[in-house]
Amino acid sequence: MITRILIWLAAALIILSLVACVQVIRNSGQSTLASTTPPALRLATYNVHHIITFHAEGPWSVGDWERRKGPLDLAFKEIDADVIGFQEMESFGGRSASSENLTLDWLLANNPDYAAAAVGDSAAFPSTQPILYRKDRLTLVDQGWFFFSETPDVIYSRTFNGSFPAFASWAVFDDKTIGDRFRVINLHTDFRSRSNRLQSMELVADRITQWIDAGETLVVMGDFNARHGARTLRIVEETGIRFPKVDGATYHLNRGINLFGAIDHIGLTPNITQVRDPVVLRQKFDGEWPTDHYPVILDVAIESQDQITR
Repeated sequence: MITRILIWLAAALIILSLVACVQVIRNSGQSTLASTTPPALRLATYNVHHIITFHAEGPWSVGDWERRKGPLDLAFKEIDADVIGFQEMESFGGRSASSENLTLDWLLANNPDYAAAAVGDSAAFPSTQPILYRKDRLTLVDQGWFFFSETPDVIYSRTFNGSFPAFASWAVFDDKTIGDRFRVINLHTDFRSRSNRLQSMELVADRITQWIDAGETLVVMGDFNARHGARTLRIVEETGIRFPKVDGATYHLNRGINLFGAIDHIGLTPNITQVRDPVVLRQKFDGEWPTDHYPVILDVAIESQDQITR
């Protein structure tokens, strides 16, 4: 009897291993990032994981950041986006509000052609989801935030089930190349709780419906912790936002292990058309993984329309 059980367990492990191998192969593959020129606009979203500032060594510590920061800068330069939304760009010292942001300071210092939107005094503006933009093309018009909470306009308010704060940052840009205006909403949902994710997306849908009804051009990007076709994305799609399908994995467990499909996405209002399919850069930089997600890049064209009414 024991022998038979062991045989069944061994068979089950073999089957699970084969399934995992198939999934990894299915969700992997190298993508080529083509060059782009105006009037095409390059969008990107990238979860870069927080830094734990009270840890000197170990995963995601300050010491680990010293290893990752060079590769992350190389990844940023390779992405070459006009506007890129970051998630988890946080130097976490044990409290929600922190004036320190090692990742943001590093990227801005090494990329002087860019400026940061969706940032400010941490007592009044949650700056862990900045939106970096190319200064020679875009002008920042406005910025803001709202939390995935029963009190969305209260900074650092906890989520619907009382877990850690999660939020959306946003910024409005004037595009000097095409003479139009658009708004980027950059979000990160709770990965643990589906209920939190769904309620968060209901709030996002409510907020962006107001902007869509006002005739705005919108980009909704970020780490949704949900795959294409999930209810989390469908709630936003019901407002008229379209999510071009991202093939393969965007989260890799910080090991290059691509077990499941994309959870990072970029959504567009109907007047924005994709120039080509989304690209996921599944590669190391200088022999290192900069973070546990891959960046998602999407080149688009925006049809000109009347200026946004705010």
